[in-house]
Amino acid sequence: ETNTLPFHPFEMQQGDILRMEKEHQVLKEQLKEAEEKYEQLQSRSSEEISAVKELLKKSVEKTEVSKNELDWLHQDLEIKVKKWQQEKKENKENLKALRNTAKKHTDTNDRYSKTIDEKEKKYNGYLNTYLETSNKLANDKVKLEELIKKSQDDRQECVKRAVKAEISVLKNWKETEVYKLNGKAANAEANLKMLKSLSSLPSAAPKLKSQIDSWETFISNVKKQLEKVEAEYEEKIQMVKNGVQNCLTKMQTVELPSP
Repeated sequence: ETNTLPFHPFEMQQGDILRMEKEHQVLKEQLKEAEEKYEQLQSRSSEEISAVKELLKKSVEKTEVSKNELDWLHQDLEIKVKKWQQEKKENKENLKALRNTAKKHTDTNDRYSKTIDEKEKKYNGYLNTYLETSNKLANDKVKLEELIKKSQDDRQECVKRAVKAEISVLKNWKETEVYKLNGKAANAEANLKMLKSLSSLPSAAPKLKSQIDSWETFISNVKKQLEKVEAEYEEKIQMVKNGVQNCLTKMQTVELPSP
């Protein structure tokens, strides 16, 4: 996790400092090669000049050369000397440029090294602060997780209690409605029983026939409503047990008028 990002402002992208150090090393090697080449060229040029001079001396001693030939030899010698001087000048300039570049890179490396040391000290300070903060946050996280777990346990307990309470309320509503409907059914059956006993008299049978039918129909409707109430409240109780919310609504029953 360390030194994987560009080191601003000395790096535009990661690896610039390392690449500059490699270039500095390459320039040192080029400088060394240039110096060796310069020394070889100087030695070779000196040997060539000595050889030409020696050849000229022997030619003059052995033969009588014409003035034109002698001028030509001088011109050739001057050309070679000028060429050697030009190469020497170019090599000096190249050597000077390489030395300046090497010095520039050395100064840059020194400056970067100093800056890196300062940044490293700051980084170590930041790292220590980060580690202290991280440990503190880790401890706070453990405490929060414990509080969250406790809150979740408390919530689960509250949910269980709420479910029990809703089921209890629904059962009470159901029992109340069932009690009322059973009361109506019992009263109606008592009236029906009385009417049927009176209808055994021949003179009263025709008059009571319609009332007996009305009470039988009423009793049938009460029993149907009783079954509906029990079924709907049982369904709501089951929904509450399954975790469905907003089920605590009282069933609207139709008021059945007695005959």
